[in-house]
Amino acid sequence: MVTIDGTGMLTFAERHCAQCLTMTHQGHTTYYHPILEAKLVTQAGLVFSVLTECIENPSQYPSKQDCELKACYRLADRLKQRFPRLPICLLLDGLFAGGPTFGICQRYGWQYLIVLREDALPTVQEEFHALLAEAPENHLCFHPADQYQTVQDFHWVNDIAYVDAEHHAHTVAVIRCLETKPDAKTGRTTTRFKWITNCQVDSTNVLELANHGGRLRWKIENEGFNVQKQGGYALEHSFTHHPVSAKVFYLLLQLAHTLAQLIEHGSLFCQAFPAGVGSAKNLAWRLLEAWRNARLSAQRIQHWLHTRVQIRFQPP
Repeated sequence: MVTIDGTGMLTFAERHCAQCLTMTHQGHTTYYHPILEAKLVTQAGLVFSVLTECIENPSQYPSKQDCELKACYRLADRLKQRFPRLPICLLLDGLFAGGPTFGICQRYGWQYLIVLREDALPTVQEEFHALLAEAPENHLCFHPADQYQTVQDFHWVNDIAYVDAEHHAHTVAVIRCLETKPDAKTGRTTTRFKWITNCQVDSTNVLELANHGGRLRWKIENEGFNVQKQGGYALEHSFTHHPVSAKVFYLLLQLAHTLAQLIEHGSLFCQAFPAGVGSAKNLAWRLLEAWRNARLSAQRIQHWLHTRVQIRFQPP
């Protein structure tokens, strides 16, 4: 499962380079550099960077600015070139729900689960609601084992025909989940989730597609971007104004985050800290202090160099 999403990286009050994107609000212009990331996500909460695509203008005065959609199409081509035989399911925000994305996934043999907003793809929405009444068997009620007071009500419709703006035909399915859980203020509250997919949905896979697929998209925000911004990695800090150096820093940050996750869930670390160390920032501080204060003799280093050690991966 690979989720693709964009985030802000650098923001300036003045033009930083010819590739800056611009946004004007109340007469004030902001110059900024967003980034688009493809990250591998797992049910255990691990998020690993796979590919990065910069969102930047080709020149200082372009006829149209670069955007997440254009960057996503470029990134998809690179993703297929880099991993030509990897079976991929894309988890995407509602921004990408449209014919170009459906066409790319069909061409490359990928599956997708894309958030379907209530105001998006009106013909698909109409057919979903029309066919829902004709297929009462496409329904499943589920009580999560770890949330005994939560109820998930699933409905789905397969084989919905959709013709995009370029007159390309697509066949899609729609999954809707109404999740009702206790609320301290109102007693019970219901949240609506809806996805569009090219998977054939039935009662045996709807839980896997929704709970272990579509809803994992948020991990790129929580375990990915938020950790890199608030967990000590300083993603949005301008360490340099040089455009190439800024990209190098970003890629090194992705490597650091990947290594930190592998360390945290490696068997040696779990043995030393069975209860963990708390946040990602705490892990970084402990590692830094170990480098500052640990003293190893030459004999100890030679012993380790000649000792075979296996570090097993222990996901949370």
